[in-house]
Amino acid sequence: MTVAASVAFVVTWSSGFLVPALAAVEVSPLTLLVWRFVPLAVILLAVVGFTGAARGVSAADVRRQALIGLFAQFGYCVAVYGAIASGVATGTTALIDAVQPLIVAVLVGPLLGLRVRAAQWAGLLVGAVGVLLIVRSQLDDSVAHPAALLWPVTAMACLIIGTFLQRRSRPRTGTLVALTIHVTVTAAVLVPVAAAFEALAPPSSASFWLAAGFAAVFPTLAAYGLYWWLLRRVGITALNALLFLIAPTTALAGAVLLGEPLTIVTLLGFLLCAVGVAAVLVGEARPAGAVDHGSVRVRMRPRRGAGEAAR
Repeated sequence: MTVAASVAFVVTWSSGFLVPALAAVEVSPLTLLVWRFVPLAVILLAVVGFTGAARGVSAADVRRQALIGLFAQFGYCVAVYGAIASGVATGTTALIDAVQPLIVAVLVGPLLGLRVRAAQWAGLLVGAVGVLLIVRSQLDDSVAHPAALLWPVTAMACLIIGTFLQRRSRPRTGTLVALTIHVTVTAAVLVPVAAAFEALAPPSSASFWLAAGFAAVFPTLAAYGLYWWLLRRVGITALNALLFLIAPTTALAGAVLLGEPLTIVTLLGFLLCAVGVAAVLVGEARPAGAVDHGSVRVRMRPRRGAGEAAR
């Protein structure tokens, strides 16, 4: 289940970079974002209300998840769409996810009390080199102004902040409730912002609504849901290692769908990303008999004189 979820996460998250490149030509990126989030927020609120999934969730939990949503969805998605609209290539925009693992690895010690092993550091560095090769292979054909790269940097910072807030909060809300709060807060903020820029009214074209529906289901509902689920399931280091696969996946899709460059250097970057992720995931594998309790790894030892295991 974890392997299938990881593959689905990489594919659906990568699709989020392609939607604005394919669909936001005829409309403002803000318009597409509004109609990506508003209908989904209504649906999720109805599902949570019908199922009673939010029963027992405190006001403090709602405020905490709302803050996480402002960074991880509103800030992240607006910056990604801003980058694509500014002409930054989709593979280059995926740099925001590809650099994140190294920054997170540096911060997990002082902020979360977690340890990154030497083998994992090596994997992260190899993956980073692969990402740099992929991005470098696309920069020569980029039409974006260098200042436009501030958009991906902003998006990266927002996702990192949201991820650490989620990890530190030890949330008592399930993935469905957390995702509902994130999407609803993002929709609530997007509506007045889009109205201020006169980008609220949607076009009537079928292609727009197809793109908005696709963006709501895959890069939002599926990708973000899997992101938070995997964060709890495999931990922050392994999850962020998977983000190294976003850049090559996006670059490959961009080459097929958008005609973006795919060179020998790009392919070498793909290989290094795969090697880096493999090294991190192998290093993250728990030794036999170990139990993961949050950020602490505990080996099972037999009690003296007893056959049952104790911590």
